[in-house]
Amino acid sequence: MKFLVINGPNLNLLGIREPEIYGTYSYQSLIELIETTCRNEQIGVEIYQSNHEGAIVDRIQAALGEVDGIIINPAAYTHTSIAILDALKAVAIPAVEVHLSDIASREDFRKISYAGMACVKTFAGFGFDGYVEAIRFLKKHLQK
Repeated sequence: MKFLVINGPNLNLLGIREPEIYGTYSYQSLIELIETTCRNEQIGVEIYQSNHEGAIVDRIQAALGEVDGIIINPAAYTHTSIAILDALKAVAIPAVEVHLSDIASREDFRKISYAGMACVKTFAGFGFDGYVEAIRFLKKHLQK
């Protein structure tokens, strides 16, 4: 089993970007947590981060036939990108959406998730633990 974990814009700035919302742990800490969790769950993983919408769409498309599942935190593109939604729908790889903060309790514009419309589940507001939960959920979902 192999997963692709996609992180969108500004997540590479974790630890310095609005720590009161996103916490003080670095992006490298998140990568290490994802890799450790996947190793413990016996899942292969590729982690990809981009600040560019088209690059994320390209990576989703390239995942077809390469991975069993996608975990995606589209970040700001969550609320704007129909292109990412369409890419997820086109490849039809089971996907889980993750957000560090609880987007439902933030600004009104953050309450719409286009990418989430193509995902089997969303984990929001659990910080880094949301990625752990997403990995475990997706593994069980695929084993059914």
